[in-house]
Amino acid sequence: MNLHEYQAKEILHQHGVFVPKGVLIEKEEEVKLTLEQLSSSRVVVKAQVHAGGRGKAGGVKLCEKAELEQTVANMLGSHLMTAQTGHTGKEVHKVWVEEAVNIAHEYYLSILLDRSAHCLSFMLSTAGGMDIEETAEHQPAQIVTVNIEPNAGLQAWHMRQMAFFLGLDKVHHRAFHVLIHQLYQTFIDTDADMLELNPLVLTQEGTFMALDAKVSIDDNALYRQKDIAVMADLAEENPIEVKAAAYGLNYISLDGDIGCMVNGAGLAMATMDMIHLKGSEPANFLDVGGGVSEETVAHGFRLLLEQAHLKAILVNIFGGIVRCDLISLGLIEALKTHHLHIPLVMRLVGTHEEEGRALIKQAGIPVLWANDLDEAASLAVATYGEKI
Repeated sequence: MNLHEYQAKEILHQHGVFVPKGVLIEKEEEVKLTLEQLSSSRVVVKAQVHAGGRGKAGGVKLCEKAELEQTVANMLGSHLMTAQTGHTGKEVHKVWVEEAVNIAHEYYLSILLDRSAHCLSFMLSTAGGMDIEETAEHQPAQIVTVNIEPNAGLQAWHMRQMAFFLGLDKVHHRAFHVLIHQLYQTFIDTDADMLELNPLVLTQEGTFMALDAKVSIDDNALYRQKDIAVMADLAEENPIEVKAAAYGLNYISLDGDIGCMVNGAGLAMATMDMIHLKGSEPANFLDVGGGVSEETVAHGFRLLLEQAHLKAILVNIFGGIVRCDLISLGLIEALKTHHLHIPLVMRLVGTHEEEGRALIKQAGIPVLWANDLDEAASLAVATYGEKI
């Protein structure tokens, strides 16, 4: 689960990390109250959307207090387009206004859950700011990774290594060590899988401050992070994925246009790989799971049928715990309200396979049957875009 910048900064502040004083604005009429709460003569207005690259896209504006009302009015309701939002962009529903600070130096700092190395990793760079991606690509020597062995945890030598790499003066080492410990504890306490400060700044007054912050929380840990779970902004999430989650479906949108319904994550990955191998691309990952109900299956089919860009649907069910006839009943139920207008390829193998095929035949549904995954993917790609 991704957090907005203002939410991430609230959590960091609770753990002792210095952040600029700021106010959230969702309506233009709130600007006057904001002016009373901030003492700095200059403020920074930041669009609150779940996307990086806001600065380059015009989503971060430095302005005088006298310009705040117009700056907020221009930003609220606008569509911010970055490399991460695609051509549709994201509408700005809220902005974060904070006091400007006097920056002496900008750094990049993040903590990541590195699954390949089986540890937490700090990444740091002396070149913080909007061009960190270019730095990583063209000047990798300016970035260092420090791995934290889980059983040993964060050690003093880790913090010294980071401080020396950043070239900090000795007078700033103590404050930097405190900051690193606070960030590490924040990461652990919140079950985060990513924490990024870009930039982390050293102010002219000698204070380390999180000028920008992104935090992502492990979805599997939200049951024990109830205070954080309520911060979820569903307006920033993919609406299809939000709807699928409400139905208890494991669904992830992808860039292709062949819809998939599969039982089991491994089989779903194999199905998507086979579609790619046959020359097309999957539109989604959809795992209906083991203990699925007819109603849940029907919701899954409706989700697929509501997506106008799909050119075909491939259903790949290897019935063990899941009964094939239950999948068929879910399809029949979905087609009571939704029209099947594209090719539907089905591979039903396993428990109650014959019953499942018979139900679909009796309902007169135009299904293309496949006996194995290779044949199913070939049929889906071969009939791609045909009207039925």
